[in-house]
Amino acid sequence: MYEAPFQFTRIFAPNHRIPVMAVPKSKKSKSRRGMRRAHDRLDMNTYIEDADSGELRRPHHVDLKTGMYRGRQVLEPRDDI
Repeated sequence: MYEAPFQFTRIFAPNHRIPVMAVPKSKKSKSRRGMRRAHDRLDMNTYIEDADSGELRRPHHVDLKTGMYRGRQVLEPRDDI
């Protein structure tokens, strides 16, 4: 049987292997933890000013008020928004 050069499991009895859990050797500081989590935040939604109506809308989304998308009428205009 092939033996890996590093230890995947720990042998407690012949033919009985138990997986070894990954445990850090030392505590990570609050600074390092914060650096790791620096990119986990949620970004704010981007809004652009609509060229026709002047209202804010999400880029690459249909304007629900007018029903326009990229200069074409794709939905019926809604009055309740």
